[in-house]
Amino acid sequence: MKILILCNGSPPPRPLLASQVQWCELFIAADGGANIALDMDFEPDAVVGDLDSFDNGASGSLEVIKIEDQETNDLEKALNLAKERGGREVRVLGATGLRLDHTLKNLSVLKQFDEQFEQLLFKDRFGEAYLIPREFEGAYPVGTTLSLIPLSGKVQGIKTRGLKYPLNDEDLEVGIRDGHANRVESSPFSIEYVDGDLALFIEDHSTR
Repeated sequence: MKILILCNGSPPPRPLLASQVQWCELFIAADGGANIALDMDFEPDAVVGDLDSFDNGASGSLEVIKIEDQETNDLEKALNLAKERGGREVRVLGATGLRLDHTLKNLSVLKQFDEQFEQLLFKDRFGEAYLIPREFEGAYPVGTTLSLIPLSGKVQGIKTRGLKYPLNDEDLEVGIRDGHANRVESSPFSIEYVDGDLALFIEDHSTR
């Protein structure tokens, strides 16, 4: 099942939200993400969270699931619900922006849940991010900006082909060296690495 989750971060552009609502088979709002959806005249299939942000007065006929567990944030609650409802491909909007601590937490959640779905990616007005396997091939247009993010702190033995700034059995490590703002020079391109958790951010101007 294709599932869309909308969090309470920076609201996506309305055309982006509309395209993802059309793509999904189930639309879950994580707490205050429901306010964003309803303000844009989109009705989620379900709202889940501790409900400290959601305007319950606007719930109408929505399925509202309150979970008071403070050991998980609203995105974790929404992803657990996505698993229960048979989610295989999950796209998350509104997971970034606004409070920096929320963005950092949600990147941790991306790593936490990645192996539980066939596809799990974050999308916003600037592009999309997802964890890549140790052997990855991408087919984005030549000139596309991308960044390699060592989400586990350190990623070892990275080899790339088809990127402007190649890596040849090199490491990326938070606070030491990152893979920010590389560029596709030939497509398809490839990325391999030996150990760690490597996230790929792909810039997409069409979503702005």
